[in-house]
Amino acid sequence: MMKRMLFMLGVVVLVLGIIAFLKFSQVQKAIAQGSSFQPPPEAVTTTVAKEESWEQTVDAIGTVTAVNGVTVSADLPGIVEAIAFESGRPVAAGAVLIRLDTRQEKAQRAAAEARRSLAQANFARASGLRKEGVVSQADLDAAQAELDQAEASVGEIAATIERKTIRAPFSGVLGIRQVHLGQYLAGGDPVVPLQSLDPIHVDFAVPQQELVRMKVGVAVRVSSDGPPPVAFEGKVTAVDSLINASTRNVQVQATLANPEHQLRPGMFVRAQAVLPGATTIVALPTSSILYAPYGDTVFIVEKMKDPKGNEYLGARQQVVKLGGQRGDLVAIVSGVAPGAQVVTSGVFKLRNGAAVFVNNDTQPGNNPAPKPEES
Repeated sequence: MMKRMLFMLGVVVLVLGIIAFLKFSQVQKAIAQGSSFQPPPEAVTTTVAKEESWEQTVDAIGTVTAVNGVTVSADLPGIVEAIAFESGRPVAAGAVLIRLDTRQEKAQRAAAEARRSLAQANFARASGLRKEGVVSQADLDAAQAELDQAEASVGEIAATIERKTIRAPFSGVLGIRQVHLGQYLAGGDPVVPLQSLDPIHVDFAVPQQELVRMKVGVAVRVSSDGPPPVAFEGKVTAVDSLINASTRNVQVQATLANPEHQLRPGMFVRAQAVLPGATTIVALPTSSILYAPYGDTVFIVEKMKDPKGNEYLGARQQVVKLGGQRGDLVAIVSGVAPGAQVVTSGVFKLRNGAAVFVNNDTQPGNNPAPKPEES
């Protein structure tokens, strides 16, 4: 019985040993296969880094303002007798816009002119009598004063009549009429907006750090969303002498030609001031940048060797310092040398040392001034 039990125990130990040996062989084979496994190359697109002259610019959101812009209003009260303009039309400086009823003032002027005629006659008579010694110098002076007062009265009434003819103070484009024929206007009541549209101002704010380089004469590009989008060029004509204590920004005013009146006061526009002194940088598509909290990186394609010494095309991760962005391009201040082959798409599926396959049949956007169809 004991021999039988020992025999069975030996058989079990032998079977377990055989199973353990087989499993150990399988594990060793899997480990060997895993260590020699190479993932297939990732398909990427690339571009060759080139040095470019990069303008130094400051971008801001600006507001269009008129060089001259007012709401023409009534100077004196009166009834609207005639309207001599149409809404939205251009007018020249001095053009008549509104005439108010001046019948009462004209009657007053006639009476003042009659008093002036009498004063002129009295002064002429007093002058003759003074030469004959009949009247004193005081009487002649009194006659002169009466004549002067009569002249002033006529001039005052004539000025009142003139002020009731409302004229355009400068050339520009009228807005929508705000008065009607026969309407009573009090002093200061609005008549019509008037804006001078060519040239025109664009006001925008820049950080105080740029104040040293933001001088009168600096070129400014202005663009507005359409449809259709429009672009203008002008120059800085004024820099505010006061910095905003809350934002630490300074107001800048640019002047632009606006012959077709596409820019109107109150519009929001994009303003870009082109600062003097261009810098030389490497520009890459924004799709080539892998943004991360610990630092921004790109992948550079170059020849590499695996642990066995075999050569392959791989991607090396490189930390970069970024500059400004322009359209699809971003400036690389440091980290990429000219001539390097940089991955432009597929960066999110790469790791340092990963094998890659370059396929440049389709390239991502690489335009400093893109114009999307659905913008």
